[in-house]
Amino acid sequence: MVRPAVKVNIVKKRTKPFTRIQSDRFKRVGESWRRPRGIDSATRRRFKGTRPHPKIGYGSNKKTRFLLPDGFRKYTVNNSQDLECLVMLNRTYAAEIAHSVGAKKRVAIIERAKQLGIKVTNINARIRSVEN
Repeated sequence: MVRPAVKVNIVKKRTKPFTRIQSDRFKRVGESWRRPRGIDSATRRRFKGTRPHPKIGYGSNKKTRFLLPDGFRKYTVNNSQDLECLVMLNRTYAAEIAHSVGAKKRVAIIERAKQLGIKVTNINARIRSVEN
């Protein structure tokens, strides 16, 4: 099994989603964040006691941004030739087989990844065991 070159502790500053104003008051107003634009809006003016806004300060550490919990970064692969890019970076990047790839090509990609020592994140997707 391939291990990441460096295992860095991932710290998320905020995992709770930012909710839209008045989404708790009305059913017709969805939870997903929308920027408040009203001229008198207390939330837009960032008064004390109002809900937090998404800001640049909530961003992740540059070293751990886009890292998977196992310490790898994702690289989408459409065919077995795409794996050649990851030969030197097999301890930094893990291959993820694209959604549009069929079952036959998936088997070929997985075999090639095993030969090259590249980790595949969705190795069990769309592959059935052979039935008798």
